[in-house]
Amino acid sequence: MKRPTLLLLAAAAGLSALPGVSRAEDPPASPLSFNIGGVSDYRYRGISQSRLKPALQGGADYAFASGAYLGTWASTIDWIKDAGGNANVEIDLYGGYKGDIVKDSLSYDVGFLTYQYPSNHLNPKAETYEIYGALTYGPVTAKYSHAVSNLFGFANSKNSGYLDLSANFDLGSSISLTPHVGYQRVANNSTASYTDYSLTVAKDFSGLALSAALVGTSTKSVSGNPGGYAYYSPAGKNLGKATVVVGLKYTF
Repeated sequence: MKRPTLLLLAAAAGLSALPGVSRAEDPPASPLSFNIGGVSDYRYRGISQSRLKPALQGGADYAFASGAYLGTWASTIDWIKDAGGNANVEIDLYGGYKGDIVKDSLSYDVGFLTYQYPSNHLNPKAETYEIYGALTYGPVTAKYSHAVSNLFGFANSKNSGYLDLSANFDLGSSISLTPHVGYQRVANNSTASYTDYSLTVAKDFSGLALSAALVGTSTKSVSGNPGGYAYYSPAGKNLGKATVVVGLKYTF
């Protein structure tokens, strides 16, 4: 992503609304699992991290019987090189704890997540650290992620926050429908703050998940930026424009 002046990464935290094809913050039921896949455009919180191009992704999760979990996830990216840095991969490390408040009805999830960009050489640095908490009631989940560092290279952006409301509906035949809306507040930078939305349909074929998502944002117009966009590519394209993202992921 782009900053209002540079290529800025708005890859803010929390789950992307593409189940099974984006950041893996929700560990599966089995103790240890791995996943590998790809997307036609790596969108995170609605903003392209891969310059509107395909990305390769993969991760691993370990879920303890107690409810605790640990995991890692990685994706190819383009935004840091576009901003003058030297990293072409994002590596996420996370851990947390899940449990029931009311069995089979109301549950919670709290944890810590860091986004790492090896040798990114940006100033401010791109590395971001967030704490998060979520409540799930039936098919609906509300989640808040809070940055305890600068947010993805935005200067003076500590204490930024992302509020995410999503739902997951089982349509039968291993097909799910996931609507999502979120709001990214970038501290001390109202121009970079925005709302994102998505509607995802996914089909699971015994561990192989195929998904398609309509993704978009309310990113602002910024006079003087290439194309007039708050988040833009080197070619001046809008990194938050509405699009359809297709993903394929295999979990084993």
